[in-house]
Amino acid sequence: MTAAYARPDEIDDGELIRRSGDDPERFAALFDRYARQIHHYAARRLGTQAADDIVAETFEIAFRRRATYDPARSMARPWLYGIASTLIARHRRAEERHYRALRRTGVDPLPEPMAETVVSRVAAEQDERRLAGALARLSAGDRDVLLLFAWGGLGYDEIAEALSVPAGTVASRLNRARRKLRTVLGDD
Repeated sequence: MTAAYARPDEIDDGELIRRSGDDPERFAALFDRYARQIHHYAARRLGTQAADDIVAETFEIAFRRRATYDPARSMARPWLYGIASTLIARHRRAEERHYRALRRTGVDPLPEPMAETVVSRVAAEQDERRLAGALARLSAGDRDVLLLFAWGGLGYDEIAEALSVPAGTVASRLNRARRKLRTVLGDD
């Protein structure tokens, strides 16, 4: 199959974005590839309802800015997570209030699978409160790096690209965040 007729799932992100300049409907393939991942990440940060808005805004901004994307970058995931992280930063106060409420109540607003037993839920409640409190005390930069790594599944270089910081900064922030969490949570 020639590149001109390749299916969207056979084209790298950079080429897909480049081609969407002539055929905007091609951009939908990028949404299909990454919307679920970004939604999951944003939901963990801000809750499900806000995540819907974050995903919509992320892809709307990416679509508007697609002409500025460097097609030599074959993977758009860090770019999209960077946009999402910027949008999440606008919700930072609500995020911090969320973690403080979780610390106080021990109730996570994200639904848990039905298979979760009551016993494990009660046992995990205390750990969730401690974790939420520790996350609320992290600096915004440390929290962003930690959560992009843990919940977003991004690697160091992807986080660096997403947040527009050097990879060394990512490593030091992640190390600092882990150290602070270990202090609060112990070896758990």
